[in-house]
Amino acid sequence: MSSQTGPDENVSDENLPAEQESHGAEVAKTDPFADPGLPPHEHRIQDIDERAAKRSERTVAFLFTLSMLATVGFIASFVAFPIDEIVYVWPIGNVSALNLALGLTLGVALFCIGAGAVHWARTLMSDEEMVDERHAIAASPEVREKVMSDFRQGAKESALGRRKLIRNTMFGAVALVPLSGVVLLRDLGPLPEDKLRHTAWKKGKLLVNENTDEPLRPEDIAVGSLTFAKPEGLEHGDEEFAKEIAKAALMIVRLEPNDIKDKRELDWSHEGIVAFSKICTHVGCPVSLYEQQTHHVLCPCHQSTFDLSDGARVLFGPAGHPLPQLNISVNKDGYLEAQGDFAEPVGPAFWERG
Repeated sequence: MSSQTGPDENVSDENLPAEQESHGAEVAKTDPFADPGLPPHEHRIQDIDERAAKRSERTVAFLFTLSMLATVGFIASFVAFPIDEIVYVWPIGNVSALNLALGLTLGVALFCIGAGAVHWARTLMSDEEMVDERHAIAASPEVREKVMSDFRQGAKESALGRRKLIRNTMFGAVALVPLSGVVLLRDLGPLPEDKLRHTAWKKGKLLVNENTDEPLRPEDIAVGSLTFAKPEGLEHGDEEFAKEIAKAALMIVRLEPNDIKDKRELDWSHEGIVAFSKICTHVGCPVSLYEQQTHHVLCPCHQSTFDLSDGARVLFGPAGHPLPQLNISVNKDGYLEAQGDFAEPVGPAFWERG
């Protein structure tokens, strides 16, 4: 008969049968508080085969290079695709060609940087797990020295200095990606340059009735009447009509020449016919309420009042500047025409903006 031990007796592991030792391992696996330790380290193919490491290096470099090409494509898309071009893409449907190109190229650029970094870390950087006991918040000099030593070891194991192809392509990809954000600033709109200072009016442009689309003659404008005009050649169906009429809209009034007080206004008129910008200098509302007896014109938005017999100076309201006047005359065919553009930029608050 074999001897048996009681439940409270201590038995060394070396004396346990194989079945009991296996059972103990199973218990350790199910014990949530047991320390399983680290599994044995398994070397990757890249750790033992330099040719495999070179393949991984080329893969990472390819991803970084592809990111650089995608970033260049992102920038080139702004030039290659008009903003209004629409293309059909199955199964999405009709989409903006520019937005599609920008989204694809920027997505590829960012994805390739991330994929390249992940592949680099998983195949070429050291994958050995390291155990370090927790320490107090205030690290001792020895711990700080160990951290720096570990950092130097990690930098060495990353092979950043030795894998020059990866290093150079990574730097190139990371350096080029921010250019996408710089190019996006271009989408805020075109630079204004000096466009605010000019309108569609030029010397020789006929004054066309905005309602009838017919060129205006002096006899078409009666004393005390108010007429709205636009430059010759500016049609309602034009793509840029709204933008151009917002600056070139004209208000024509015929006064008795003796009623005109301002000398320049009289010189720029024709037989008492004066032409002023229709755009209020406060917030850009269309000035359209005319008082025939006083020669005052009123902005309906905030009641800014201008005296059309005295250089359209401001009489009342928040507008800060007179309405710009257009110099007009009559051509050989008897039609009213402009002698140039407005002398001052039209629109609200221009002078405060520069």
